[in-house]
Amino acid sequence: MSIYQFEAEKITGEKVSLEQYKGKALVIVNTASKCGFTPQYSDLQKVYEEYKDQGLEILGFPSNQFGEQEPGSNSDVQSFCQINYGVSFPLFAKTDVRGEEAHPLFDYLTEQAPFEGFDTSAPSGKMLNSFLEEKLPSFLEGDSIKWNFTKFLIDREGHVVKRFESTEEPLDMKADIEKLL
Repeated sequence: MSIYQFEAEKITGEKVSLEQYKGKALVIVNTASKCGFTPQYSDLQKVYEEYKDQGLEILGFPSNQFGEQEPGSNSDVQSFCQINYGVSFPLFAKTDVRGEEAHPLFDYLTEQAPFEGFDTSAPSGKMLNSFLEEKLPSFLEGDSIKWNFTKFLIDREGHVVKRFESTEEPLDMKADIEKLL
């Protein structure tokens, strides 16, 4: 199995098969416009611009499941991303990424790349882990997405290679991306 068995709705409304990305390396990321990690859009766009001509695509999936940090419509999300961060990589419709209503793609991604914990030696990892322990301890259970901007690296055959948690910066993925290109 690979990610190519799934389809998703683009932010503009049309359904697409992820098979259209066959042969490309991918970063699949759940996003939000009002999150402390939202500035990662800027570095995701930089990574996209640097590697898109070598076969990288970044697929953004906005989600309102974490602190209701993506409250707007799909149109609002698209405008926000373009105006504030110049996002030109593909965005998809607002999507549930954890729980009973999670898109099957995200169930597959988290099954293939389980949660291994946050790097609590880094301030952002320590902060997010402490926040979840105190406010949403159930979020730390299992392998599901823990927060906005969890990133999954996918090889050119559609297989999940690595998971990067919210607290890991997009630029820190470059060495792993380069191995796939």
